[in-house]
Amino acid sequence: MVDRNRKDSLQLLRLQNDLNSVALAMRDMLDTSEPYPLSAWSAQFDRLKGDLGAALGLEEENAEARRTPEQRNYLRQQLTQFWDAMDRMFALARNGKEGEAREQIRLSLQAREAALSTAVSRLLVENNEGEQEAAAQIEAIYNRVQRQVYLFLAATLVAIVSTSLYLIRTNKEVFARLATLSEQRSELAQKLISTQESTLRHISRELHDEFGQVLTAIGSLLGRLGHQAPEGSPLRQDLQEVREIAQSTLNNIRGLSQALHPVLLEEQGLESTLDWYIPTASHQMGLLLHYEKSGGTFPVDIAAGVHIYRVLQEALNNVSRHSGERDAWVRLKFLRSALELEVEDHGKGFAPQAAHQGIGLVGMRERAELIGGTLELLQPESGGTMVRLLVPREKAEAHGG
Repeated sequence: MVDRNRKDSLQLLRLQNDLNSVALAMRDMLDTSEPYPLSAWSAQFDRLKGDLGAALGLEEENAEARRTPEQRNYLRQQLTQFWDAMDRMFALARNGKEGEAREQIRLSLQAREAALSTAVSRLLVENNEGEQEAAAQIEAIYNRVQRQVYLFLAATLVAIVSTSLYLIRTNKEVFARLATLSEQRSELAQKLISTQESTLRHISRELHDEFGQVLTAIGSLLGRLGHQAPEGSPLRQDLQEVREIAQSTLNNIRGLSQALHPVLLEEQGLESTLDWYIPTASHQMGLLLHYEKSGGTFPVDIAAGVHIYRVLQEALNNVSRHSGERDAWVRLKFLRSALELEVEDHGKGFAPQAAHQGIGLVGMRERAELIGGTLELLQPESGGTMVRLLVPREKAEAHGG
């Protein structure tokens, strides 16, 4: 059951990640400053629909047998209704009714996506509870065996000796299993994060190489066509406008590619990446970010830099979503024995219990552990929240080679 739960949870996390991508895309679709129509998003949603369907199929194969047929069918029914509503929205958009389409997103699609995300989160919680129940059953069995052993001990000295040996061996096996489970959980977290980074890196490269090259070629072709058209002609003006749209789209794709997996990290290191990312995040999130660097800089290992960058991303997302303030402070400190990153805001702060249960915070803690660092969530005296990541220098620093 533990093995099935683990496989099922992997697919549920995949569903959750795809639903988050859907939510982000719908948020961007509601942004009226976007230069292209809603129908341009259909290809992205087709890809997400395919991945969600594949993940749901695998999840149903590994779902717990104790789920009722209604529980098994709920996600698929809700997902089918969501895509039906999405198809109706795109039909409105293709018919030129973009206002009605956006209204559909606001009134229906976002609520449906939120309900699906809640359902997936509930299933993840149920899987965790199932593991806890299994552990309780193992403990109950162990307690029953122990009572029987004590009865045996009262019978003969030989039984005492043999049973003692049995208990020692059983305890070793139990502790060995617990240690194995702990290692497997840590390994699973590492694999999930590694898979996520690999997927983001692949998508980033596809966007940059495939779409970027196509748009660059289109822009070049439009430039040549523009030079062939008569000076001052409407055709030349139209070609110039299309070329500007292609260039704007290319810039957006490059920005998205960098956000998914900043190639800058591999080319110029963490410090240059943060110099680029923080002003970009400030503009995209509507935040006023105060960035401070201190200490004698040293080169940061690429693998460690990726995790530090992701922790900063998640911390700034939390500031944008939860703090209620526009100002935030980012501090990168190159200490003698460590690298320290702080993200501070003076907003609403956090409830300690909720802060320890948040999925984003769990991900940040896992990333900190992967690079031998520690993550702290603090409440400054001035109020608000401070996220502090401390990585030992020997883990963070890039070594020659």
